[in-house]
Amino acid sequence: MPLSFYFDQHAPAAIAHGLRLRGVDVLTAYQDGRDRANDEPLLLRATALGMALFTQDEDLLAIAHRYQAENRCFAGVVYAHQLRVSIGACIADLELVAKASSAEEMANRVEFLPL
Repeated sequence: MPLSFYFDQHAPAAIAHGLRLRGVDVLTAYQDGRDRANDEPLLLRATALGMALFTQDEDLLAIAHRYQAENRCFAGVVYAHQLRVSIGACIADLELVAKASSAEEMANRVEFLPL
């Protein structure tokens, strides 16, 4: 089963839209009514839903690294720096990750874009 993504409130809507056009399952924090949630609750929500969290927020990246160090389970994080990857490249890379990975393979991992 392909990987699904939960987008935090910092991720551009254009990326979510582009992924949906390519058949990738995406749920945004806005759609989920959690656009004002703090970072850690977003990671926990994505994990509860079995969706990898996509973010461009370095604070969330730090939380994921802390979870790894503490051996705490989470559904995985994909991070893209806002200035180092274009929207088009981000869509292409996330599509590849979604279609080549499963939720089980992504669990407790942090992936960086561009690939």
